Amino acid sequence: MTDAPDGKEDIPGDLAAMQRYARTLARDHQDADDVVQDALVRAIERDTTYRRGRSRRSWLLAIVHNVFVSGLRRKAAERRRNDRFAETRLVHSEAAQEHHARLAEIARSFDALSEQHRTVLHLSAVEGLSYQECADRLGVPVGTIMSRLARARAALRERDGQGAVAPRLRVVGGRDE
Repeated sequence: MTDAPDGKEDIPGDLAAMQRYARTLARDHQDADDVVQDALVRAIERDTTYRRGRSRRSWLLAIVHNVFVSGLRRKAAERRRNDRFAETRLVHSEAAQEHHARLAEIARSFDALSEQHRTVLHLSAVEGLSYQECADRLGVPVGTIMSRLARARAALRERDGQGAVAPRLRVVGGRDE
C-alpha cells in the first residue's frame, strides 16, 4: 500500500496506521475495527480514486476519517428519527396528562435500549411473535431470544427516563411457544 524505503508496499504498516487512527476517533476497539473494515471495503471498491505517486497511507486514513464521520451522521439521524417517532406515538395517543407523561417516560426508556433488546422486545411484545418466531426472524437460538427479552424487560422496569426505579411498569406480550 504505502511504499516502503525499499520500494515495496507496507501493507501491515498501513493497516496498523488505519487501526490506530480509527481507535483514536472511535475510542472503542470494536467500533474502531468496524470502521477499519468498512474503510478497507470502501478502499477496494474505489481503488481507482487513488492517485499513483501520492501517499497511499494518507489516502487510506482519509477514507477511515470519512467512514467514521459518516457513521456519526448515520447514528445522529437515527437518534433524531427515534425521537420524532417517540413524539409521534405520544401525539396520537390522546391520553390524559399523567398518562401522556408516563407514555413519554416509557418511550424514552424503550428508545434507550440497545438495538438488539429493542428489536426482540418489539417483535415479542408489540408484534406478538412467539419466542421461536423471533428466533427464526433474527437467526439466533431461542435461548438468546429469552435472555434478550429478560434483559430488555428488566432494563425497562429499572429505568424511567431519569434513571430512577419505576416498579409499576410491567412489560407483557409475546407467546412462549
